Amino acid sequence: MSDVPAVKAALKSQAVETPSWAYGNSGTRFKVFAQPGVPRSPQEKLDDAAQVHAFTGVAPTVALHIPWDTVEDYGALAKYAEERGLKLGAINSNVFQDDDYKLGSVTHPDPAVRRKALGHLLECVDIMDATGSRDLKLWFSDGTNYPGQDDIAARQDRLAEALSAVYERLGEGRRMLLEYKFFEPAFYTTDVPDWGTAYAHCLKLGPKAQVCVDTGHHAPGTNIEFIVALLLREKKLGAFDFNSRFYADDDLMVGAADPFQLFRIMYEVVRGGGLTSGVAFMLDQCHNIEPKIPAIIRSVMNVQEATAKALLVDRDALAATQREGDVLGANAVLMDAYNTDVRPLLAEVREELGIDPDPMAAYRASGWAERIVAERVGGQQAGWGA
Repeated sequence: MSDVPAVKAALKSQAVETPSWAYGNSGTRFKVFAQPGVPRSPQEKLDDAAQVHAFTGVAPTVALHIPWDTVEDYGALAKYAEERGLKLGAINSNVFQDDDYKLGSVTHPDPAVRRKALGHLLECVDIMDATGSRDLKLWFSDGTNYPGQDDIAARQDRLAEALSAVYERLGEGRRMLLEYKFFEPAFYTTDVPDWGTAYAHCLKLGPKAQVCVDTGHHAPGTNIEFIVALLLREKKLGAFDFNSRFYADDDLMVGAADPFQLFRIMYEVVRGGGLTSGVAFMLDQCHNIEPKIPAIIRSVMNVQEATAKALLVDRDALAATQREGDVLGANAVLMDAYNTDVRPLLAEVREELGIDPDPMAAYRASGWAERIVAERVGGQQAGWGA
């Protein structure tokens, strides 16, 4: 697609979901770094998310993490979000923090622990129903650290049993997004280590089960855009968890380490129809040393820039060079789009949406950062360990 009005229309319709946990305090395995003005409740996280949406125009949904975002009335929380121009997005389960899950959750050798974990997953489906959320996102830290620690195949059986129970509980129009991770915290085997394992389980479950690709959850050198292209082709790509990495699951700002990789991924998304097929574009990041809201705004902008460049690829010219076996010519078509400065185009898009063409400057001038530092005094800050 190189027609500018069509590119603008696609960019205006794009939506990037922000994660509630990114607004709270986070850190490394050694230290959680507190920042002034951090939210103390799910409602205050939504207040901050509303600022991101106001200044970018394309961040209308917020993912929740349970139990980090537990409230008494989820319907009321959904209404609170709606009053701020937002909707509640994916419900993320948490079966990795309790002491009971030291040897696994749904794949634990003890049936009692498995029942507890499944109960939490079904509770998350109840929360979906209460909030109107479409997606349930499942990530499991389950795995083993030593050869012989547990039966590898039996753990897959236990996993399949739990996934099937959750799948059967999903209502109409709901989806299960199964996320995978190469390693950590388990180091010998991880029960859902790669896209193939996630895909195999989703394929057996049915159309409501889709794969979630986290851009930081792969072995070094993995061609993520190939995975994206294949899953789109099979109609099994449900969502992204966007972030960036240098070494492992760094959870840095999307596009920070390798913006060219992000462009390559987004080109396959565009080519495979992923912008219009219901794929959820989510952020999953930890802002440990940078201020939260500006980092999330910048992340949304990074996704927009990569998407704009992907939309500008001359696909007719690319197809022609590919048919002719013109290796350098084909690469040049992609590189021409990647090397295009799309910031003026995105500034026009934002002006047409009725927002400031420079979201970062507009946020700085808004006074929100100073306001929340002054107002959010006392109470328990949200974040790891909160």
